[in-house]
Amino acid sequence: MIRSPQLAVTTPDVVVLDLHLPHVSGPDILRHIRADARLTETRVIVATAHARIAESIRREADLVLLKPISFSQLRDLSAILDPARQSAN
Repeated sequence: MIRSPQLAVTTPDVVVLDLHLPHVSGPDILRHIRADARLTETRVIVATAHARIAESIRREADLVLLKPISFSQLRDLSAILDPARQSAN
């Protein structure tokens, strides 16, 4: 089990998660977020430099950004963070 003091006391709207972290598995954090009933509305944006990992995690994340991050990926990120703006375009 992953212990996160921040996730224990807050319910974030968005989590930006790099999959390659020291001392903890990014995919484990993603699974923890998805398994927590309090976080069902939390959007998870994953960043990774590994295309194969990006494909395997795509179903669990709301958006996967492949590093280096391009302008079009940032535009997709903007749509996730502000859905009202996306529907206006």
